[in-house]
Amino acid sequence: MAPPLLLLQDVSLSFGGRPLLESAELSVSPGDRLCLVGRNGSGKSTLLKIAAGLVERDGGTRFLQPDADVRYLPQEPDLSAFATVGAYVEAGLGPLGDPHRARRLLEDLGLTGGEPPAQLSGGEARRAALARALAPEPDILLLDEPTNHLDLPAIEWLESELKSLRSALVLISHDRRFLQNLSRGVVWLDRGRTRALGQGFGAFEAWRDQLLEEEETQRHKADRKIVAEEHWLRYGVTARRKRNQKRLADLEGLRLEKRRRQGGPGAVRLMASEGKVSGKLVVEAEALTKSYDGRPIVANFSTRVLRGDRLGVVGPNGAGKSTLIGLLTGSVEPDSGYARIGANVDMATLDQGRASLQPDTLLKDALTGGGSDFVEINGERKHVVGYMKDFLFGPEQARTPIGRLSGGERGRLMLARALARPSNLLVLDEPTNDLDLETLDLLQEMLADYPGTLIVVSHDRDFLDRVATSVVMSEGRGRWQEYAGGYGDMVAQRGAGVGAPVLGAQGMGAHGMGAPGTGAAEKAAAGEKAEKPAAARNEKTQAKVRLSFKEKHALETLPTRMEALRADLSKLKALLDDPELYAKNPERFARASQAFAKAEAELADAEDKWLELEIRREALEG
Repeated sequence: MAPPLLLLQDVSLSFGGRPLLESAELSVSPGDRLCLVGRNGSGKSTLLKIAAGLVERDGGTRFLQPDADVRYLPQEPDLSAFATVGAYVEAGLGPLGDPHRARRLLEDLGLTGGEPPAQLSGGEARRAALARALAPEPDILLLDEPTNHLDLPAIEWLESELKSLRSALVLISHDRRFLQNLSRGVVWLDRGRTRALGQGFGAFEAWRDQLLEEEETQRHKADRKIVAEEHWLRYGVTARRKRNQKRLADLEGLRLEKRRRQGGPGAVRLMASEGKVSGKLVVEAEALTKSYDGRPIVANFSTRVLRGDRLGVVGPNGAGKSTLIGLLTGSVEPDSGYARIGANVDMATLDQGRASLQPDTLLKDALTGGGSDFVEINGERKHVVGYMKDFLFGPEQARTPIGRLSGGERGRLMLARALARPSNLLVLDEPTNDLDLETLDLLQEMLADYPGTLIVVSHDRDFLDRVATSVVMSEGRGRWQEYAGGYGDMVAQRGAGVGAPVLGAQGMGAHGMGAPGTGAAEKAAAGEKAEKPAAARNEKTQAKVRLSFKEKHALETLPTRMEALRADLSKLKALLDDPELYAKNPERFARASQAFAKAEAELADAEDKWLELEIRREALEG
């Protein structure tokens, strides 16, 4: 077996008197594909920086083969010392680097090399840093969250590039699919110590859970032994003084060990504050179109989102995912077409940029809105410190300014804010950013149990496979197409991932949804169907049950009725919004409240009836 290229042994490090790393170890041999996993704040990035030689440890040893070349990708690359992206990348090549490879990598990543660093977005800066790390083809690549700020085409490109390299890899990432596809070993950093698994990430979670169960069993045994020893000390035979003294010393040793032994990592407790039940139709969009500066972002897109749907939205950066969400939820005005929100819809949103987080706002005020120490979850008041603990914030962080939180902590805070609002429609834009794997697990479980409707934008393929019931995919030039199932189902139907053109794509259908890609076998089957006699098709059509005259009349008149009810509701809402109405005229307030509730119920019934008839009509017309 070849000696390791890089070896960390018994590494320790403390910050502010608090131990972050204790007896941590890392061994990297030629050809290794390791992922370094652990909770947010466990010290993964710090351990990777120690491995790269960028942070000095308090104790332990670091050995690096004298001729080994190590390259490190930081979470937040700094390009400020360079005039252009190309100069930044070429500065990392070293004496034996290939400038042609550096330029090719930049082109593959959508950069020219001539961009001024000050004008780069977060995703573009990450791409430039990736090109700098990959270009020399080093012996060891240490990559800290390499998929952050990357869209799906770039993530899939990066996977392919890393698979082709001979470099040993150590990866930190929250992207499960990325880790599953690349890793052949796992290093788990937990409470300052590392444990190694000689299998890929796919085997990690079952192994971790087994270790934690065994640890919990040992903890219970130790606790029972302490209780037994205390009982003997109080009620045992006191005449045997020497034996008593020995048992007292043993008991003190057990207590010391219990104090030293840290408990398992805390778990995030995610629970959405539920609103009232929405109508069956949550969002209806018809022929939505939106362009910016003559560039089509959304072209003739139509869909219906029903209660309980989980709609995923995917596409390259710049395709218009956030614009599409804004059109569907009414926050962006379309150039043509319309989007209509159904009855009784209470919407809660989480924005990708975390823009609503002001850096000077205190953590507790961000959760309560200021002026209170309580939040309301499902109609029950809860102290803000208790709610903070549900999201792994300590009581001492209540008065911490948001600007001092880590990326993972800001992500948890945004989730805490979004889930505290009563809702039956959750709109989440990149909710997995900066969340650790355990928090992602709990978020997925919460969304699976959420009784309302979900619209989510994400680049996380595993997350979409676990959550989405359908995926809307950007096909370019403003065209969007919906596929049943998760991301993997979309790839199977489309014949390609996000980064590739659809195979055998056809034009957009009446509802803005093009036909999925077809392979040779499917095309042959389609040819066989085309050869069926027209008479057989006509017989099949005639055999279908038609809508009755009454149903056709309802289908034609219900939209007008729904518009009238919406107008009534708008007037009643304006009346009820008057804060002085109740004091001036309580009877009028009561009548308006009853009328509002009645109109709201009638609108929900009308929408449900229209939706049922429209679905039947479409089925009958094929």
